[in-house]
Amino acid sequence: MIEQLAVSTSIAGDLLERTSSTIRVQHMVQLSLAPAFLLAGIGAMMNVMVNRLIWVANRIERIEARLAEGKRTPSGPELTRLERRRMLAQRAVVCSTAAALTICIVIALLFVSAFITPQIGTLVAIAWIAAMMFLVAGLLLFATETFVAVRGQQRRPRR
Repeated sequence: MIEQLAVSTSIAGDLLERTSSTIRVQHMVQLSLAPAFLLAGIGAMMNVMVNRLIWVANRIERIEARLAEGKRTPSGPELTRLERRRMLAQRAVVCSTAAALTICIVIALLFVSAFITPQIGTLVAIAWIAAMMFLVAGLLLFATETFVAVRGQQRRPRR
């Protein structure tokens, strides 16, 4: 038992010694700035995506309410297109959220890597690549949703 305390005290002391270096901590903060700014950009994009998702969901609800009231509306193709848009926007939000979460993991790994002996650069790189893949998927899904929206507007007869 005493040996475990001695080992844990050694580990804690070692960790404190490594984190006491202000320069090392400053360097980690500098390294995490780029991913943090990317988080801000993803947040802004997600705001746009969620607003579009809410608009589409509200439009679907209005059409379904009119159909439930028995009002005849030429909404069959529009409802199908709106359902597709909702699915695309929803997936774009999920992928963007996964990208943001993965970037948070990258930032945490950057800080941890400065204070532990085992090198985890490969893990940081894998997490960064995963974040970029999620981000690209989210942006592609969002672009597809906007193309579906534009195509729907072009097919709608002018009033």
